[in-house]
Amino acid sequence: MDTRLKSSLWQQFGAAIDTLDDAMQTCPDRLWHAFLWNDTTENSKYAQFWYIAYHTLFWLDLYLSGSVEGFIPPAPFTLSELDVNGFPERPYTRDELRAYLDHDRRKCQATIEALTDEKAYSGCKFPWGEIGFLELQLYTLRHVQEHAAQLNLLLGQNGISVKGWVKKARDKAA
Repeated sequence: MDTRLKSSLWQQFGAAIDTLDDAMQTCPDRLWHAFLWNDTTENSKYAQFWYIAYHTLFWLDLYLSGSVEGFIPPAPFTLSELDVNGFPERPYTRDELRAYLDHDRRKCQATIEALTDEKAYSGCKFPWGEIGFLELQLYTLRHVQEHAAQLNLLLGQNGISVKGWVKKARDKAA
């Protein structure tokens, strides 16, 4: 696969991951368990700051793998996210989720660096349908950016200044 294309893909994917990282770092402790909306239904538990960060990182990790088969997230995370009614047994800490973000960032960069034309156009099967691997990565990039934006909105609505637009991946030591 063309190295310029892979570089562009990484720069934008990395920027989305860095935007999520900024939101997680900026979130004050008082908002870590805050809800994005006021709701008294059972589904409101899915709208907590920490959970949205976790959800985003879990699916990033899984979709970089390209398959549910054989996928195991790093400890202390579980496969509960694959259960439609699943929810973690406990809230995850900022440190746990930042470590997961670092794991995913490295995995994303390595996955893109190793991307070949054959892999890019190979198919991936999930319970929700089939998709090509490259398209899955673009889908995932959009998913990461969507939830990073939600978290930044929550911060802004609570008077917390958020970092500016991340135009490309930041250089970070591996």
